[in-house]
Amino acid sequence: MRHIHLGLIGFGNIGTGVVKLLRDNADILEKRLGTKLVLKKIVDIDIASPRLTAVEPQLLSTDADAILNDPEIDIVIELVGGYQPALKFISDALNNGKHVVTANKALLATYGNDLFQLAAKKQRNICFEASVGGTIPIIKTIREGLVANRIRSVLGIMNGTSNYILTKMTTDREDFETVLKEAQELGFAEADPTFDVEGVDAAHKLALVLTLAYGRRVPLDDLYREGISGISQQDVEFAGELGYHIKLLAIARQHDELIEARIHPTMVPFHHLLANVNGNYNAFHIIGDASDSVFLYGQGAGMMPTASAVISDVIDISRDILKGVSWRVPARSFQEETIEDINLMPVENIMTHYYFRFSALDRPGVLSRIAGILAEENISIATVIQKGRKKGQAVPIVMTTHKSTEQNVRRALEQIDRLDIVQGQTVLIRIEDDRLP
Repeated sequence: MRHIHLGLIGFGNIGTGVVKLLRDNADILEKRLGTKLVLKKIVDIDIASPRLTAVEPQLLSTDADAILNDPEIDIVIELVGGYQPALKFISDALNNGKHVVTANKALLATYGNDLFQLAAKKQRNICFEASVGGTIPIIKTIREGLVANRIRSVLGIMNGTSNYILTKMTTDREDFETVLKEAQELGFAEADPTFDVEGVDAAHKLALVLTLAYGRRVPLDDLYREGISGISQQDVEFAGELGYHIKLLAIARQHDELIEARIHPTMVPFHHLLANVNGNYNAFHIIGDASDSVFLYGQGAGMMPTASAVISDVIDISRDILKGVSWRVPARSFQEETIEDINLMPVENIMTHYYFRFSALDRPGVLSRIAGILAEENISIATVIQKGRKKGQAVPIVMTTHKSTEQNVRRALEQIDRLDIVQGQTVLIRIEDDRLP
């Protein structure tokens, strides 16, 4: 049986993990596959710097064409990240009849429609398990394990950096800026953490999950997104008092022809498994019409966990190659010609529970004025917390609501924030709690 030849473009952290895993586990990979995986060429713009895993000099090149134009190479592993030249590398690989494995979520979320259609036209696989959830097999679970289901909902903690920060804010009682600095010093957060803490990374991943779950193309800019930079230590403590942890949650639900999709800080009740996913771990809670609840949990990033997902895709493609088949499993679960534009539910129409924190002057009638405005917008109050009495000064008032529509909540808060008894802007955090009406 012939060997499977691989070309690796990108020899950074994840690429190093891929090389290490191919070497360390070569024996078990060969037994599971039935033949050898041969890493024929590694391309990187920097081939001089030492890596944790040393390779023979003849394996290294700075010229991607050494892989893309080599007829012997079966699978191209793209790990350079970013948009260009990664987009060109993947396009050229597919056009040259090669299969592709990538972890490039930003590229696929932005340019994936063209790439997946090209892959289908060329009848070559493009696999991307490592792009969402690291080592967690969320893509394979939706695409294959739950293929018989209509996916009712997907809730996910999809960004390890944000989850680490929120966990530390909860356990160490430190503010956002302090924990972010610690995370950067430990290497859990980038020097520019915007993509992680503002929900951009989670939006990339949610866009890919939405297509897998519902067979719909998703314009990235249409996804509603909020980050965690506005979460205060005070809100973390109030959430705990109310029985919740705050998580940056990606949410997808089907409502007949409409798809609800959003990313934002969310209060999750202590009893829910997602509330207990801590540190830099990721998790997904999927509900199918036949499967009911499925929960996946694990490392969402890191050199070896991500390399594990990359090699998983390599093995899947290699098995098809050895059987003489290709495009056996559609990359995005649905046949490409059936994928249509998504019909997103306007965020103003979503209905959920809410947490409000007002900074209000401690005067008689304050609560009644706020409650009156909420009542006018059909918003029913579930709980109220008011602490501290500083006459003539502002004190925090915390409220949670029964299910209300977003548009009613926004109208109410606009009126409340204009009151002379309220100082500053009201803090709003959405709540996911199926126990509440």
